[in-house]
Amino acid sequence: MAPARVSQEELDNRKIVGVNAETVTNVTSTDIPGHYPGEDHEWDLEEFKNNFTVQFHKNTPLDSSFSLIGIDASIANAFRRILLAEIPTLAIEYVFVHNNTSIVQDEVLSHRLGLIPLTGNPAGIQWLHQYRKPTDDDPDGSGVQDNNTIVMKLKVECTKADNYEELDKKGEDDPRLLYKHAHVYAKDLEYVVSGRQDTYFFGEANAIKSVHPDILLAKMRPGQCIDMEMHCIKGIGADHAKFSPVATASYRLLPTISITKPIIGNDARKFARCFPRGVIGLEEVSAEEASREGSGYEGHEGEKKAVVKNTFKDTVSRECLRHPEFEGKVKLGRVRDHFVFLVESTGQYESDELFLESVKILKEKCARMKRGLANIMR
Repeated sequence: MAPARVSQEELDNRKIVGVNAETVTNVTSTDIPGHYPGEDHEWDLEEFKNNFTVQFHKNTPLDSSFSLIGIDASIANAFRRILLAEIPTLAIEYVFVHNNTSIVQDEVLSHRLGLIPLTGNPAGIQWLHQYRKPTDDDPDGSGVQDNNTIVMKLKVECTKADNYEELDKKGEDDPRLLYKHAHVYAKDLEYVVSGRQDTYFFGEANAIKSVHPDILLAKMRPGQCIDMEMHCIKGIGADHAKFSPVATASYRLLPTISITKPIIGNDARKFARCFPRGVIGLEEVSAEEASREGSGYEGHEGEKKAVVKNTFKDTVSRECLRHPEFEGKVKLGRVRDHFVFLVESTGQYESDELFLESVKILKEKCARMKRGLANIMR
């Protein structure tokens, strides 16, 4: 039996998830073998290569947005979960408190320190191995080495400013002017070079430091001090959120808007207000449209009509479906295989590099699965 011929319009319609007033329809992928009689939907690598597309919309060191077009939801979700939980990053894990007379308790301050996003020479962070903690089966673990542990110190003491008496007489009440180290910030963390680390973490630009130097850790007054040593190790977000390299990693399906019947005049203006700015535009009905029989624009030459401008900006609020004047005139949906990603990096990796790291990890997981299957078949 010869494969059935299907129009491109029909194939495109199969990819649309219908968004109705109270329901969502056509949510399941149908491009699988045997779903449509006479059609061959066997997965083909060359076809995937030809159809798969990546489009970048925004790319800054901490924030990127891009589209993956032509993949299945399971693959897109795998990338999202890897971004959140499986890319190794560096964070403070152990805090040794030598002295802390501030009003912030030891455990609270340690928790704040652990959540500070760290950065440094990317090559050096890649060079670091993951620290293996001691367990009942392995009491020694991997031990503290220069290739698995970064040491940092925090040693600050609050004292009166040199011109304290003068400021006090003037009635100054800003503690940051009256005292030294009245506020303890992330920039007060000091990196301690160990062993071979100076090969990678040399100089101020490459040293391990906080991504955001002005993160407030504690407030102190004269006579109070903090003296701590911290050990930073690599971990993954599945172990603790502090190791997650992203503030968020999410995706959405590209919205679609189809105007099936003309929307003219005041209705067009109201229709445009149902969407975020830039999604719907207003254009004049041309003479050719007004003279064409069956167009729906007969006798409306020069009036404003609603047209779809940019569905990328739409949030699919369904506001237009609440109004009876638009009933039967518009269809909302989403493209099932067009995933718009938003990745916000915490700073250890640049946002676009994070996705490449997730691809590497997924490839490694696939390779392990292949080896496991090969061993089973032996």
